[in-house]
Amino acid sequence: MVEYATLADLRRFNSDMLAEERASSVKKAERLSPAATFLSHSSKDGEYLPGLIKLLESHGANVYVDKKDDKLPVITSRETAKALRSRITQSKKFMLFATKASADSRWIPWELGLADGIKKPSNTAIFPGLDSASDTTWAEREYLAIYDRVVWGKLEGFEKNVWMVWDQESNSAVELSRWLKS
Repeated sequence: MVEYATLADLRRFNSDMLAEERASSVKKAERLSPAATFLSHSSKDGEYLPGLIKLLESHGANVYVDKKDDKLPVITSRETAKALRSRITQSKKFMLFATKASADSRWIPWELGLADGIKKPSNTAIFPGLDSASDTTWAEREYLAIYDRVVWGKLEGFEKNVWMVWDQESNSAVELSRWLKS
């Protein structure tokens, strides 16, 4: 059985981190390397980023978030869009942190559409952040259902639960750290 991460889980990850470590985690996320994971998110979900970044980094990710990219224009403009397109193109993986707030974002659908066109589907995943384990509001946009999801659960061949990237259609999964390296 698979489980989605709740926002309470991410808050717990945040509280488990020292304040200095939280700041460092988000600061590191401004780097972009050819092996980076572009993390698309709503600016309203900023409080969850340190915990999410920590989780991804603990599985081998080098996470890029636009919020901490000092090379982006201060005022959102055409140049911002061009720079983000370049960052998505340069990144190896694309991950969308999908929450209720995502539905209000002007940028998320555009970033996901770009990633869909540039990346293989196997290099794009959704990380749902839910209010509760039974919350499905993140999936109200039907097109999100075509992407693999980051979940927690029992993966065949493992003795305990692991973070994994799950293909709901085929009901198969790969360990998150392996997906990030592929």
